[in-house]
Order: sequence, then C-alpha cells, then structure tokens
Amino acid sequence: MNSIYDQPFSFANGTTLRNRIVMAPMTTWSGRDDGWQTPEELAYYEARAGGVGMLVTGTTYTVPNGKGFSGQFYAGEDRFIPGLTELANRIKRGGAKAVLQIFHAGKQSQPELSGNDVVSASDVLSERPGAVKPRALADDEVETIIRSFGEATRRAIAAGFDGVEIHGANGYLIQQFFSPYSNQRTDRWGGSLEARARFPLAVADAVLEAAKKYADKTFIVGHRFSPEETKNPGITLDDTLYLVDRLVEKPLTYLHVSQGRFDQTSQRDKSDQRIIGQMIHQRLNGRMPLIGVGGVKSADDLQRAFATGYELVAVGRALVAEPQWVQKARTGEKIVPMIAREDCARQHVPEKMFEAMKKMFPDAIKA
Repeated sequence: MNSIYDQPFSFANGTTLRNRIVMAPMTTWSGRDDGWQTPEELAYYEARAGGVGMLVTGTTYTVPNGKGFSGQFYAGEDRFIPGLTELANRIKRGGAKAVLQIFHAGKQSQPELSGNDVVSASDVLSERPGAVKPRALADDEVETIIRSFGEATRRAIAAGFDGVEIHGANGYLIQQFFSPYSNQRTDRWGGSLEARARFPLAVADAVLEAAKKYADKTFIVGHRFSPEETKNPGITLDDTLYLVDRLVEKPLTYLHVSQGRFDQTSQRDKSDQRIIGQMIHQRLNGRMPLIGVGGVKSADDLQRAFATGYELVAVGRALVAEPQWVQKARTGEKIVPMIAREDCARQHVPEKMFEAMKKMFPDAIKA
C-alpha cells in the first residue's frame, strides 16, 4: 500500500482522512454577486474531491465588510445555509472531508466590495495597488467580528461541513492584527506581541466554542498563518513561533503554514537557508499536525514535501489544472499542471477563475 496516496491519517479528535493530501484553499471568483454559489463553482469543487483526503474551500467572509473578492460566497447569515449545504454535500460525495475556510479581508478589501467600509486594526494603508486607507475598528466592532467567526462556524456545522479553517494568513484581517506594521493600536488589541496575538487567539476561541456547542468532537478546526512579513516592522519567525505555541494550547485540529513553496526559506533574511516549515514542525514537536503547501506540481514534489516533515501536504494550482491529479499521481500517469482555455469546461474550471489565474498565475496557463 502506498503510504502517501492510500494510507489513512487520523487527527487527535478521531477524524480520519483517507490520505494525507489536501486540496489547498483557492478563491474561484465564481460565485454570484449576492453571495450564493453558482453551478460552475459547485461543479469545480465536486470534480476535485475524488482523490484528496480533505478539501479546504476558497475562503468565505463572515460580515459584509469582510468581503475580499468579487464572486465570493457568503456565510454571514442563516439564509445562506442551503447553499453551504449543497457545497458540503458536493465535496463529501467524492469522499473528501469538507472544510470551510472563513476570514475577514480587512484592508485587503475594496470599497465596491465592502460597502464603502474598508477596515483594519489601524488606519495603515495597504501596499497593494489602488488600495484605499482603512479606518481603524472600534473595540465593539472587533468583538462583533470575533463573534461572527463563531456564527459562521455554527452555520458550517448546520450545513454539514466536517470542519472549518480560520484564515489568519496572506495579509488579511487576522494577520493585520498580529502584524506590528499594520497594527499600531494602543488598546488591548495592540502594542506588545502578546496584545497583537489577542485577536487571532480570540477568533480561535470563538470558533472552538461554537464547535463545542454545536458539533461533536470530530469536527475539524484548523488555523492558517503566514510565517513572516518582509516589511519592517513586520511579523518575524520568532513572532510566529510565539503564536504557534499559543495556538497549540487550544484544542485545534491542525495548523497550516501558508507559503509560496513547501521548502521556502526566510524572505526577511536571505542568508538564513533553514526551511521555515521544518523549523515550525520542530517547534510543534508532535503536539499538532502541520499542513505544508506551495509548489507541489508533480508526484516527486509531493514526495519531497512529505520528506520535509509535514504530516499533510496541500496541492493547489496543479489540482485546478488537473482535477484527477491525485489519481494520476498514484498510478504514475503523466501530469501537466497547466490549463488552457479550451480545457476549462472539461476540467470544470469556471471562466472567471481562469481569467483571474491568467493575471495572477501565468505559469499555470497553457498557451
């Protein structure tokens, strides 16, 4: 039996995955403008759920001003539970565990998406082109957003998802609170490292409380984080190791490190050639499983990623281009991790997702 493709993996909470391969969360830009899924988006997920052990959806937002992408589906009101239920059912039909990723975009949103209410930990302008200056959230608004993560978790449970993943990475609101660059608050939510960690830890508590109240112990709760920022002042690896230690104290199911490559080294200190994922894995020391991600396109890449030490490895763009990636990797069939426009219908890639990938990931597009 192949240990990668067919050997089950069990979390400490008793949930078992059929293998250690995860579909990475990727935004599709393909939902309806009113927050509902489209048939194309549902078909996209269903087509990719047949080989992985766990599928993490593209992220959904929990309050109106948390929207980060056009065509993003919504989990902030109970009336959207039927759509979430259909999404969960489509994923589970393929045999994968269905995990809903939840987030708030913070200052990474745009006025036309956030109802002209772009917010963050502080009024620090995002470095992305065309960004608008956010307003700093008031204390009561911070509390409301924390509660919204718990409410979204309740809806995920009602919809039949097997778990949720808290998106604390990629420069979105949770990371904005943790970063000394974007968080310049002087209240309980900012200042010291301990205070900056308060928001991500409070979100984890809200999600875990909802899981305890509405689900059984096998419900999965993961947390995704980016290990460092290149800007100064910014998140350092030491900051992240502190947060990791605090997160491990909670009954989370797994951690997920968001990087461009599974074997990435420091972007802050180019002279440091240690693999960040290995350093985090060593810090965890078996206390909690770690998902690695980034640059896994071939079966050989997958083998190298697991050799790095991750308990689970997520595959992203290669699964977009080839829905049968796991099945083909298992049998040694040749995989071309690129997609052409004429492949979209056959491979169940929504048109809007293809257009976005052309701009963001041109190396995944076949001429």
